[in-house]
Amino acid sequence: MFDRLTTLNTKENVIDIANVVLGVCLALAPWALNFTTDATAAWNAWIIGAAITLVALGALVAFTQWEEWINLALGVWAVIAPWVAAFSENAAARGVHLAVGIAVAVLAAARLWFVHRNPPRVTA
Repeated sequence: MFDRLTTLNTKENVIDIANVVLGVCLALAPWALNFTTDATAAWNAWIIGAAITLVALGALVAFTQWEEWINLALGVWAVIAPWVAAFSENAAARGVHLAVGIAVAVLAAARLWFVHRNPPRVTA
């Protein structure tokens, strides 16, 4: 069904910890950067930030590759959302979505690359 549960070393878990922090930052950004009045941008930040955080926490508990693919997709969505969801005129919202989205996508892609390059030990 899903990929087998695997055990990864602490160095590889740093990527997921970074994604947790980035997700929390995106979720808190509407208040911190004062764009709560832009409902589309705020709701996108809250939902995508929470999703990134939850998926990364799941990857810390029991890593499977699909979690990284989901975070890669969420990161790409965060990058394109300002234009697709029409809030690109809001500089603060656009900037935080771009910064977090690029970082999450790059980290998820790096984690997938590391897994395929050095497959982790499988635990049953």
